[in-house]
Amino acid sequence: MEYRSFGSTDLQVSTVGFGAWGIGGGSMAGQIPIGWGATDDATSRTALEKAYAEGINFFDTADFYGLGRSETLIGEVFGNRPEVIIATKAGHRLTKEGTIFTDYSPAYIRQACEKSLVRLRRDTIDFYQLHTAKVKDLQNDELVQTMENLVREGKIRYWGVSLHTFHPEPEAEYIIQQQLGSGVQVVLNMLNQKIVPLLRRLSQSGYGVIARMPLQFGLLTGKFAANARFAENDHRSFRLTPEVLQVTLAALQPAWALCETYNTTKAGLALSFILSFPEVSTVIPGIKTPQQAEWNARNVVTLKEADRQLLQRLYTDHFRADLMPLLEQAG
Repeated sequence: MEYRSFGSTDLQVSTVGFGAWGIGGGSMAGQIPIGWGATDDATSRTALEKAYAEGINFFDTADFYGLGRSETLIGEVFGNRPEVIIATKAGHRLTKEGTIFTDYSPAYIRQACEKSLVRLRRDTIDFYQLHTAKVKDLQNDELVQTMENLVREGKIRYWGVSLHTFHPEPEAEYIIQQQLGSGVQVVLNMLNQKIVPLLRRLSQSGYGVIARMPLQFGLLTGKFAANARFAENDHRSFRLTPEVLQVTLAALQPAWALCETYNTTKAGLALSFILSFPEVSTVIPGIKTPQQAEWNARNVVTLKEADRQLLQRLYTDHFRADLMPLLEQAG
C-alpha cells in the first residue's frame, strides 16, 4: 500500500481507502432505496479489519449511510485508534414523513457531529464533510464559522465538502476562491471525468482530494451482465437500469484490453486510472466483504502516460457525450 499527503494537512492517507456506504445495508427513505441491499454486520466488521490489515488506513462514511449503521460498525471495529483516519459527512437527513431533506443549518450540523462522534466512538473526526452542500449553503458565514469552531473545539481536525456527482464545478470554484476547508470529495472514474480540469488547481490550493464512485456502482468491475437486476432496497435498482447496463458495458470494451497488458482486474484498472492523477489523495471503492478489501488493495498498477491518455480520450470522444447524459438521468 502506498500513502499520500492529504493536501496541506498532516494526514497521510492510503491511496486506496474504504468506501463505507455499502456496509450501511439496505436502508430506505420511504419507498426510495438509499442503501446497497441486505448486508451482514459480522461480514462488514471482518471487511473493515481485513482492509486495515491490507494497509488501508482511510475510512470514509456518512451519518446517512444506513442511517447511522455504517458509522456504528466503524466505531465498533476501530474506536478511538489514532492510526485509523476517519472521514464522515453530515447534511442529509430524513423528515418525519421519511423523505430525504438536506439540512446545513449550523445547529443541525453541530448536533449531527456530536452524534457521529458517539457512533464512531471517537474523540475527534479526522475529516468532516458537508454532504453535497451547494454554493448558497457555503455562503452562510454562520455555517462556515460552525465548522471552524468544531475544529477549534477539537471535535474535528479538518473539514471540507463532498461535491455534486455531475456538476462539481460551482462549489469547487467557490471553495478555491474563498479558501474554505482543507479538502473535497469528488466523483472521478473512467466514465465521469468532469472534475479532471480542476484537479491541479485544487491541489495547488492545498486541498486533499478524495475520489468516490471509482467503480461507478460496480459497472467498472466487470461483474455485471446486461441483464443484471438488483433488489428493491438497493439504490442500483433505479440507477443501473437495463439501458444503462447495456449501453455502458458495450462502450467500455475498448478499455479492457489494458487489463491484460498490466495483468490486473477491471476494478484494478479503474482504480489505477484514478490514482494516475497525483492530485488525488485517496480513492474510496465501496467495500462490503473481506474479499473486496483484498482485491481493491492489491490490484493497483502504475499506468504508462500513453495508456492514461487513451482512457481520457475514450471519455472526451465517446463517454462524455454518449454516456454521461444517460448516467445523469439515472441519478
